[in-house]
Amino acid sequence: MRFTSLLPAALVALSALGTTVQAQGNRFAPVVTVNNRAITGYELDQRVRFLKILGAPGDVVAQAKEALIEDRLRIDAAEAAGIRLSDQQVAAGMEEFAGRANLSTEQFLQIVAQAGVEPETFRDFVRAGLAWRELARAKFGPKVSLSNADVDRALSIPAGRGAGPRVLISEILIPYSPGSLTEKQMLADDLVARIGSEGAFAAAARAHSAAPSRSQGGQIGWIPVTNLPPQVRQIVGQMHAGQVSPPIQLGNAIAIVRLRGANQGGDIKPGDITVDFAQFLIPGGRSAEALAEAARIRGEVDTCDDLYRVAKGLPEGQLTRETLPQTRLPGDIARELAPMDDNEVSTGLTRGNALVFLMLCKRSATEALDAAKLTAAAKAESAGAAVAVTENGATPPAIDPDMTFAIGPTPAQVRDELTNQRLGQLAESYMQDLKANAIIRTP
Repeated sequence: MRFTSLLPAALVALSALGTTVQAQGNRFAPVVTVNNRAITGYELDQRVRFLKILGAPGDVVAQAKEALIEDRLRIDAAEAAGIRLSDQQVAAGMEEFAGRANLSTEQFLQIVAQAGVEPETFRDFVRAGLAWRELARAKFGPKVSLSNADVDRALSIPAGRGAGPRVLISEILIPYSPGSLTEKQMLADDLVARIGSEGAFAAAARAHSAAPSRSQGGQIGWIPVTNLPPQVRQIVGQMHAGQVSPPIQLGNAIAIVRLRGANQGGDIKPGDITVDFAQFLIPGGRSAEALAEAARIRGEVDTCDDLYRVAKGLPEGQLTRETLPQTRLPGDIARELAPMDDNEVSTGLTRGNALVFLMLCKRSATEALDAAKLTAAAKAESAGAAVAVTENGATPPAIDPDMTFAIGPTPAQVRDELTNQRLGQLAESYMQDLKANAIIRTP
């Protein structure tokens, strides 16, 4: 939710709330009971104020009442299942929620306090959500089973992965360990204060980023906005071209992003698609021996990665693997790949006196068009390429090929996404059952 942009208007709107809820009577009198547990006018007033801060549209009073009813049912169901949250778990949940707006818990509480929202209101909101999440995982987790095929389908172009708004950004990703977080946060704060220009941002990326894009000053090509983690996506959605984000804490790195462009996107276009393919050259052209060798290799490989094993010890250049924009594929390659699915093979082409064993590795609409270049740079460094000493004589962190927004979500991330979706569907159905069986009364 866009906390920072909504806050001023929300605070103005909240100035009239004293007559919206509290004037209805004794603020501590019950406004609804759920299985003989009261929800007071004070709690309702607090939740209304909180939802206003979050920018909830429509009838906020009705939404607040419904949310409080569901929270009572969530807590009761979790307690019945033996789920008890520690203070540390709740504190971590509050920190995570505030972090979506790139705020600390203390900063978030200070902001909502301006609207009259008490810390306990935020704490109760988070506690109910966490308890429900733990209950859903315990109750429905064993029932959610996802195959690799499910994940592959969700990542596919036919599933629409990569459609919608796209952004052009530069990135700095500063890795941290638990012991170095404070130091790296101070570094990120210092960088943001002095990297407003494109040149300054690029210099900082080369000096401090672990992303493979640092060789390009942090620049990556157009990507779907859904490549970005939710907390980054939210902040980028409020930025204008040329603006640099504040430091954004992720699970293993601190991100700083410079927005260079944005468009609304839409359906996936040919220019949005990258094609990862491999060519293995088999001597003998279209001879019977070469075709037999191609058939033998086909029986040994399931994916493009398996071809590296086949090519081990053979001359360099016999196996090549590239990722190119679909619109820049050579004509003969494009024709052969067009009808193929991932991991399918064609032997319809020759190069000189060699048969081309052509394998489609993957089509994607989530990778930046320069992702292959970034990956190559990362591999070069990991293979021992020299690393320049940059700003203040510091050596940049080791490049992590996966630490970039250029390559889109990983299968593991998509698996988590699908799992959470299915858990959410099962939990919502369970909530409807709880409400149907509850005794809910309005005085």
